[in-house]
Amino acid sequence: MDISTTVPDAASLPMNAVWRTIRSYVLWQHERGTLHYDIMVTLILIFVFATPYWINYNDKPVSANPHPTDVVVTADAEGRLLYQISASAIAPGDDGSVQDQLLRIIQPISGEVSIVKYEGMLDRKGKIQSYRVWVRRE
Repeated sequence: MDISTTVPDAASLPMNAVWRTIRSYVLWQHERGTLHYDIMVTLILIFVFATPYWINYNDKPVSANPHPTDVVVTADAEGRLLYQISASAIAPGDDGSVQDQLLRIIQPISGEVSIVKYEGMLDRKGKIQSYRVWVRRE
């Protein structure tokens, strides 16, 4: 009575072919234009475009928060920088204190500067809505 513990070769042959194919996909061994190459590219594209629906990658853009003092920097007609600062960032006062407050807001943005001139922009009711400030680098 002979009890054989070997598995017939016929059953292991298809499994070897499957592992060989998977190995060739992982090692990227197929030429462009072949069926297996097209399958690999299709699988990659499915992964790239389908996984964000099921996996949260935490890659959402951060909403742009405006500067707390609402500073807008533009160029004037001569090409100099013009700062527009919301009046809510400036406490009312005399000319010297307004200039000091404007400098405290502008200098962290542009470095050492001096104010050439500034003017208040009025709304319809005559209340200052914002300041336009022209500066010169020192």
